[in-house]
Amino acid sequence: QVQLVESGGGLVQPGGSLRLSCAASGIQIRNYPMAWYRQAPGKQRELVAQITSGDYYTNYVDSVKGRFTISRDIAKNTVHLQLNSLKPEDTAVYYCNRVPAWAYWGQGTQVTVSS
Repeated sequence: QVQLVESGGGLVQPGGSLRLSCAASGIQIRNYPMAWYRQAPGKQRELVAQITSGDYYTNYVDSVKGRFTISRDIAKNTVHLQLNSLKPEDTAVYYCNRVPAWAYWGQGTQVTVSS
């Protein structure tokens, strides 16, 4: 049974950085394309960054290109998202999941960008 536990969020000023982590259990992330999604208040959940199972390909939504970096640690079965140059519009709950997503979602981690 898949379980995903996101962490690393917090309150940060515009221009700041955070590193999110997603610890997976019940599955081996090396076997799946994985992604980070986010959901801002009043908005639909969106995919912001994805990485193929072989780490050969990453893709980002235009609004985060050049600022966010997705990676994975196969040995620790963990997916990371480095967030740099954060903007207030990045404020959201961030989740990791497969591409396409499983029906199961973790609790997410809150990222708030505010001065």
